[in-house]
Amino acid sequence: MTALPGWPIMRGMDARTRITINDAATASSDSERAPKTLSPEERTGALIDPFGRAITYLRISVTDRCDFRCRYCMAEQPEFLPKKEVLTLEEIDAVASAFVRLGVRKIRLTGGEPLVRRDIMWLIRRLARHMQSAHLRELTLTTNGSQLARYAKELVAAGVRRVNVSLDTLDAEKFHFVTRRGDLKRVLAGLDAAQEAGLRVKINTVAVKALNEDEIPDIVRWAHSRGFDISLIETMPMGDTGEERAHQYLPLSLVRDRLEKELGWRLERDDLNTGGPSRYWRVRETGGRLGFITPLSAHFCDDCNRVRLTATGKLYLCLGQNEDADLRAVVRGHAPEDVDAALERTIRAAVAKKPQGHEFAISSDEIRGQMPRTMNVTGG
Repeated sequence: MTALPGWPIMRGMDARTRITINDAATASSDSERAPKTLSPEERTGALIDPFGRAITYLRISVTDRCDFRCRYCMAEQPEFLPKKEVLTLEEIDAVASAFVRLGVRKIRLTGGEPLVRRDIMWLIRRLARHMQSAHLRELTLTTNGSQLARYAKELVAAGVRRVNVSLDTLDAEKFHFVTRRGDLKRVLAGLDAAQEAGLRVKINTVAVKALNEDEIPDIVRWAHSRGFDISLIETMPMGDTGEERAHQYLPLSLVRDRLEKELGWRLERDDLNTGGPSRYWRVRETGGRLGFITPLSAHFCDDCNRVRLTATGKLYLCLGQNEDADLRAVVRGHAPEDVDAALERTIRAAVAKKPQGHEFAISSDEIRGQMPRTMNVTGG
């Protein structure tokens, strides 16, 4: 990582950052990491993987393109996919609808940046019909916030009730450095527009060593002062971004230890379950919710309910595994009257092979389980 003036970048990991994989410091008890008990609805659902987990959550990358170039996400000069390889909006709708028929109850649109996809609101309105029929409980998206001022009212009108916004710093210069081109003022204006439109907002902050680790308490205070929940996320070894992953990694067990011991914050377990990997605590001193997403220091694989569809139609059963199913080939290789049945067969067969968990691991001198694809290709 190139140093930003005023923010030194460490070239090694000190004793505090050498981790033991599966450190459960961000969980309040072992029982919170145990597989959840399936509801009768989930137990009788169509998509149960080999480990008894109900697949009820689909993340769809609608594009690999983005108007930012975040350092932990992609290279500075990425090679974007040819448009002919990307699913059309109609094809995405067909695949998503097949998942809804098979028991998926939550869909999240991601990217890249989903709101830069042309005619994205057509797809959102189209998918919202499944909420109107009560087959889908939630349709939401993760965004960098750059387009929220433009789309917030339309999102609410279409049925979206909450969004996740990625925001790693409140310092304008550092923000431009991290995103390589982003304008913090534009994102903050988007957050204002989202609140005014009635969207619930959760902030996602990737914890990056020596870059924003000292700023994390201030970001949490700011988010809670705005009425936003916030989740902290460990950086993951996804693709070649031109950065040194081992030097970016900051275990959230260390972050939580600092919040509690150095700042005296009291974190009380919160039972909020948004259907994703975040484990939430209520910060007594701020009154807000703080989530931890810990793919490295405390795996959340045991109760994984998610699969991911890339913009090219690849279905990944696990973020940290390479096995996939090609749903684009199914959509484009069958007559229209046969597509639905073919999709359902392929999805069932893929979920039947879902692995137990990922193999991400990181230490001071080694990264294991690194994926060849970057997050903007996989879907954030």
